[in-house]
Amino acid sequence: MSSPAQQPTFLALSGGVGGAKLSLGLSQVLGERLSIIVNTGDDFEHLGLYISPDADTTLYTLAGIVNPQTGWGRRDETWSFMSALATLGGPTWFRLGDGDLAIHIDRTQRLKRGATLTEICEHLGNTFSIASRILPMTDAPVRTVLETSAGRLPFQEYFVREECRPLVQSIRFEGAEAARPTPQILKALASPTLEGIIICPSNPWLSVDPILAVAGLRAALRNSPAPVIAVSPIVAGKALKGPAAKIFSELGLEPSSKSIARHYAGLIDALVIDAEDAATAKEMGLPVLVTNTVMLTREDKLALARQCLALSKRLARAPARQANRRLRDNVA
Repeated sequence: MSSPAQQPTFLALSGGVGGAKLSLGLSQVLGERLSIIVNTGDDFEHLGLYISPDADTTLYTLAGIVNPQTGWGRRDETWSFMSALATLGGPTWFRLGDGDLAIHIDRTQRLKRGATLTEICEHLGNTFSIASRILPMTDAPVRTVLETSAGRLPFQEYFVREECRPLVQSIRFEGAEAARPTPQILKALASPTLEGIIICPSNPWLSVDPILAVAGLRAALRNSPAPVIAVSPIVAGKALKGPAAKIFSELGLEPSSKSIARHYAGLIDALVIDAEDAATAKEMGLPVLVTNTVMLTREDKLALARQCLALSKRLARAPARQANRRLRDNVA
């Protein structure tokens, strides 16, 4: 029997609840053969603590302790801290549960002692017995900032405090040009066992673009011999969760899987779309897999994960693979 080190490995790019759902399916199929590059553009400091929402959502989801009603936060959470903070007149717009708070305190203390985000994610993954690796997109600070009808808003203020109400005019990722991919990410991308890179059904602008903005990371993905596939977060013109469809419209784009294909042009080799959008498959301009992308159950997550992995394997072994890659490079 082959050892895990000789078996095919895979990378996922993930952010938000949709990304965490597919990451869970992939993790349950692949175990230690999966590395998940998570968005840290949402990270911020609050009440003196370093908060890393997407990394924690992935952690809680893979550990089986995520709040099933929200898709983020911890299951069976208690709120004594927030209640006490409210009586003191403190800021309560960003809610920190008691169990969640322990993670933020531990992370903040480790950062102050010189640990990197990557080292902290490894520690947390080991603590919660997670086989797959959760890799921050960089150990350097990158912050997603939106220019909106209400002015400049850091991501969490736009997303949580303002509940995505302001109109989005533009998005930038402060610090991305100075940031670099971690050695762990570059090693995973250079691995001879890498058979596929999967962009999860995360918000392209707010969850995936911050990852791609890290200097050198997009190029490293494009230069990898492994196929890159994306799963569309849009189903029948709507986003299943979050403000993706709203942002499409505000940026003057049609909320559709065709727009997702255009957004990732030059990077991806194939697109996965939902069966409700099957009629548009021939309009994408690249190979398309039509399947169920709505992940309501554990079985849904596993089924979509297996289909993505099978597509990666077919693309990697296709005789026209290099011709397709040259065509993709010409689009970039």
